[in-house]
Amino acid sequence: MTYNRRKFLTFLGKAGIGAAVLPHAFLACNTATKNTKNNGTSAGGSFDFKGLEPSTDDELKLANGLRYRPIIKWNTPINDQDTFGYNNDFTCFLPLDSQNPKDGLLWVNHEYVNSLFVSGYDRHDKEQKRSIAQVDKEMYNVGGSIIRIQQNAAGHWNLVENDAFNRRITAKTPIEFNWDVPIKGAREAIGTLSNCSGGITPWNTFLSCEENYDNCFGETMYDQENVPSHMPSSYGWEQFYDYPPEHYGWVVEIEPLTGSAQKHVALGRFAHECCTLVSLKDKRVVAYSGDDKNDEHLYKFIASKPESLKEGTLYVASLEKGQWLALDWDKHPVLQQRFDNQTEVLIRAREAAKLLGATPLNRPEDIEIDPVTGAIFVSLTNNKKRGDYHGSILKIEEAGGRYDALRFTSSTYKAGGEETGFSCPDNLAFDQVGNLWMTSDMSGSAMNKPDNAYTNFKNNSLFVIPRYGDRAGEVIRVANAPSDAELTGPWFAPDGDTLFLSVQHPGEQTTDLTAPTSLWPFDNDGIPKSAVVAIQGPLLGYLRALPTKESNS
Repeated sequence: MTYNRRKFLTFLGKAGIGAAVLPHAFLACNTATKNTKNNGTSAGGSFDFKGLEPSTDDELKLANGLRYRPIIKWNTPINDQDTFGYNNDFTCFLPLDSQNPKDGLLWVNHEYVNSLFVSGYDRHDKEQKRSIAQVDKEMYNVGGSIIRIQQNAAGHWNLVENDAFNRRITAKTPIEFNWDVPIKGAREAIGTLSNCSGGITPWNTFLSCEENYDNCFGETMYDQENVPSHMPSSYGWEQFYDYPPEHYGWVVEIEPLTGSAQKHVALGRFAHECCTLVSLKDKRVVAYSGDDKNDEHLYKFIASKPESLKEGTLYVASLEKGQWLALDWDKHPVLQQRFDNQTEVLIRAREAAKLLGATPLNRPEDIEIDPVTGAIFVSLTNNKKRGDYHGSILKIEEAGGRYDALRFTSSTYKAGGEETGFSCPDNLAFDQVGNLWMTSDMSGSAMNKPDNAYTNFKNNSLFVIPRYGDRAGEVIRVANAPSDAELTGPWFAPDGDTLFLSVQHPGEQTTDLTAPTSLWPFDNDGIPKSAVVAIQGPLLGYLRALPTKESNS
């Protein structure tokens, strides 16, 4: 069969494919299925819905009514030349044909590497000399993968081996800048890296976000006199390749069918966790993104032309004023005093945001749009220096329900801690009826240590907050991750009966390859591996079929 863009499914959104790209009026109408039967379980059924207790077990544990199967693991061949990358994070599925949502392309981010597993380089061994071959292997294992997957008659999702669409994008792939002037003297960057979460566009392309880019080639820092200096990276790649740090920290757009990519300068440069798009009636887009670092900021880009991620204005949030502040060099003398032009403002967006008085936040990570109310939900993971160990979920409501408004109100939707049962919220996803799914991101160095703030939460987990029914608004743990692992990238298949999920960095705290701290997914080689799994089962249908009784949101 021949595939082309017109055959891609046009129903988009993270509540079918992703809620954020649909206007609120359409989304509100899209919840009419909440009283239908799904997977043989109706709202009036007797399904025994129990959450999990926290666990330290080295396994992916699921609540009653859920089961999983791995789709792909690190180092699995995807074609004759390429293998699946390391530390898979964000996932995004697009069917190849609107008439067959069981066959499509899955984009998967590969955020970072553990060199001990990937290249054999032990960062703690001061006597070991590193080779360029080791660095090349590390660079290959980040970026992203496009893989074709299909659901068989038994309902299982499987990799289509050696399919023509299967491909890798790595830290070695040339990627053009979508901008009119060069960035540090170049029209293209070599590679993408630190790919954390992402998004999807109304024109059916993937968005992948470069988060902790300074780990790879460092960062350019400026003192009070505006004199630059280089901050070294933790990976030390700049010792082998002289790539400017300014070439990283962007939102990358990937064409699913060809793998061609571009970096969007207009969206600003910072530690992008995600890029969540809303399509307006005139086909302009609004793009929300958070800077995942302590005391950094929340941004949105408002396009001035239809379907453009280049023409428009980048704004940063002041929660105190309830206002979006334009990062516009032409309009702010304080920016003109510090920067030479608008391009420099975008490259140094963090500095520009602080000069305008943006609100420092506690690691703004994933951002999703509520498909029922249209509110914007932002996970604030934590900020230990400010005494916030457990984080919260921030709710933003744009003035008049208009995503291109410049005024908003903000409030805390849920705060982490012992009372709510979760800590360090990270990725968010809404299903078709507005149940909120959430993963946690407690660091491996802090988890399961005696007598600290995270002891009682044990392993990282997946939670659901039902929208309807007697337990509406309750935070319920439905999955526990293996040892050291983090659950990331939740994304629903079009019918809502499969949740794609990444199991990232099991065994991350390993210091000796002969004694890994995790063995998941229990391959015969004894090496822990990140993997993407498909979660299915009657619980998914049960939650979509609960009787309407909306929680306070």
